[in-house]
Amino acid sequence: MPRSPKPDATMATTRTEAYTDAVFAIAATLLVLDLTADSIGKIDSDGQLWQALGDMSQNIVGFVISFWLLSMLWVIHLRQFRDIVRVDTVLLWLNNARLLFIVLIPFTTSLAADYFDWYAGRMLLPINFFFAALFGHLSWRWAASRGGHLLRDQPESETRLVGLGGLAAVICGGIAAGVSPWIGSWGFLAYWFSGPITTLLARITRTPEGQDAAPGGAPPHAG
Repeated sequence: MPRSPKPDATMATTRTEAYTDAVFAIAATLLVLDLTADSIGKIDSDGQLWQALGDMSQNIVGFVISFWLLSMLWVIHLRQFRDIVRVDTVLLWLNNARLLFIVLIPFTTSLAADYFDWYAGRMLLPINFFFAALFGHLSWRWAASRGGHLLRDQPESETRLVGLGGLAAVICGGIAAGVSPWIGSWGFLAYWFSGPITTLLARITRTPEGQDAAPGGAPPHAG
């Protein structure tokens, strides 16, 4: 169905996408700063080097996990802005809120590596990812509201599927944050279930006639 005309108060997405991509790239680059040879110290043998690398295992694992999850959030952002063709003030600030938590990821990753024995050290990184995913999902929900007022013309089933994928990431983030006080970084395994959760949500939210519901729970348009 044709979308409603784009409001005059909206802008093209070019600069928003460029800024967002730059923030993601900087955050991903900053993650590696904790992995430096300076922390190894003086080495006199291969055995000492392997031992020093083993002592850095917590930092290495934290880097890999955070880089993987950060890449997942960037893929979600990429898919969203494939379909978002205009931005308004609300979407800009929702996106900025997401980026606030994106730039915090290197800091909370270092906390998880250096202070894993403390609750705050284990919890702040998954909580960080949860809010990054949440504001990403809220950005999409706003763009898809009002009949998809900021989206390109497309079948509503596609709009709904992207939204459900973002919601699944939020659910996984909530699970990871909830179990982090007890199992720490193992809680991030919840993100592996993002695909099945998306499929489950798609089945649960189907209308009785088997048609997809429109974004926000509204019934599909007729015709």
